[in-house]
Amino acid sequence: METVIILVFVFGYLAITLEHNIKIDKLIPALVMMAISWALISLGIDDFSQWFDSAKHSLMDNFGLLDHEEKMHLMEETLLHHLGKTAEILVFLLGAMTIVEIIDYFDGFSTIKSVVNFNSRKKLLWMFSSLAFILSAIIDNLTATIVLISILQKIVKDRDVRIWYAGLIIIAANAGGAWSPIGDVTTTMLWIGDKVSTGKLFIYLFIPSLLCMVVPTFIASLLKPFKGELELQADDNKPKSKFGSTMLFLGLGAIVFVPIFKVITHLPPYVGMMLSLGVVAVFAEIYSNSKFAISAAVSEEHHEHASHSPVHHSLSKIELPSILFFLGILMAVAALESLGILFGFANTLQDTMPMLGTELHGEGVSDLVVLLLGVGSAVIDNVPLVAASLGMFSEPLDNELWHFIAYSAGTGGSMLIIGSAAGVVAMGMEKIDFFWYLRKIAWLALVGFIAGAAAFMITRAIF
Repeated sequence: METVIILVFVFGYLAITLEHNIKIDKLIPALVMMAISWALISLGIDDFSQWFDSAKHSLMDNFGLLDHEEKMHLMEETLLHHLGKTAEILVFLLGAMTIVEIIDYFDGFSTIKSVVNFNSRKKLLWMFSSLAFILSAIIDNLTATIVLISILQKIVKDRDVRIWYAGLIIIAANAGGAWSPIGDVTTTMLWIGDKVSTGKLFIYLFIPSLLCMVVPTFIASLLKPFKGELELQADDNKPKSKFGSTMLFLGLGAIVFVPIFKVITHLPPYVGMMLSLGVVAVFAEIYSNSKFAISAAVSEEHHEHASHSPVHHSLSKIELPSILFFLGILMAVAALESLGILFGFANTLQDTMPMLGTELHGEGVSDLVVLLLGVGSAVIDNVPLVAASLGMFSEPLDNELWHFIAYSAGTGGSMLIIGSAAGVVAMGMEKIDFFWYLRKIAWLALVGFIAGAAAFMITRAIF
C-alpha cells in the first residue's frame, strides 16, 4: 500500500509539473493526490507497521500492536493535526495577501514605484534582490515575496521580463529567511524547538545566506534579460489616492509587527497577522468613507467598488487557486510523513552516504547528508524533512548540525519553483511555468546554494 501511495504522489507531482502541457490547472492534481493518499491510508490502515508521531517528531514503536479502532482514531488525530498546521500557514497567507491588496486598493505601491526613477534593468535587479533578502528576515520569505512581486507588477510592464525578476526574488527571499528565526517556516521550527538561538543563527548563517543571494544575482546581472534599459509601466496620470503612502507604511508596519506579537505573546504567527489585518482594515474603512475617498480613487475599477468595503474588494482579489494548491501539496506531503516514508528516506541517507568533510557530531552525520536534505526540500517539501531531522537527531542547542540544516532546508527549495512557499506563491501570482523556472533559474539557485554551503563550512571551522 505504501508503494501505491508513493506512486500516487509521483503521478500527481508529474501532473503539476506538466500543467501547461496537459492543460489542467495544478491545483486539481494537488487536491486529488491529497485526497487519494489519505483515502488509501484509511482503507489500508491495518497494513501499515509504522506511524510518524508529528507531535513528538518520532516514529511510534507500538503502532503495529494497536487494534483497528485505535489506529483509525490516531489517523484522524494526525489528519486534524496536519490540517491545523496547514491552516495556520494558509490563514497567515490570506492575511498577508489581503493587506497587500488593501494597500493596492489605495494605490500605496505607487509610493515605491515613484522611487524607481531609473530604467536600468541591472539596478532594478539588485534593488529587488536586496529588498527581498532584508524583508524576508523581518516579515518572512513568503510575505516578502508577495509584497515585492505585487510592487514588481506595478513597475515592470513586460511579463516575460518580470518573471526573471520574480525568479531572483524567490532565491533572495529564501536566502534572507534562512538566517532569521522568523524568516522561514523551517528555521522557525528549529527556533521554537530550542535547536538554534537567534545570536548563533546570525553568526553562522548570515554570510552563507548573503552569498546565496549575491552570487546568483551577480551572475544574473551579466545575462541578457538584465542588460540595457527597461520599459516601466506608463503613468496613466489619473489622480492617486491621498491615503496611498499612509496605507503603504501602515500595511508594511502591520506585517512587521507580526513577529513582535509572536515574541511577546508566544502565539502562532497567524494570530498576529489577523490582528494586523484587523487594524489595517479599520483604517481602510475609515479612509474609504472619507468624502475624499471616491474622488481620490486610483482607477475606474475602484470607482465601481467605491460603495463597497475595501476589505471585501481586497478579499475578492485573493488568488484562491494558489491557496487550494498549497493546501493540496502540504496535506499530500503530510500523508507521506505520517507513514514514516520521509523519516525512512532521511535515515537511509544517513546510513548509506559516505562522509564528506568534517563530521558534524559524534554520531557521524556527514555534510553530504545535510546537503541532500536541502536538495530533497526542493523536490518534496522542507517542512517534513526538517520535522524528520528533529526526530532523528538529538544534538544540543546551537550544535552546528542544526544551523546547517536550517541553511540547507531554507535555501535548497529555491532550486525548484514548487520547492518553497515563496516559489509556490510566485508561481501562482505570475503563472510561472515549472519547466521555464527549471531551465532558467534553477541553475542560478544551485550555484548560490553551493556557494553558501561552502561559506558555512568555512564559518564553522572559524567559530
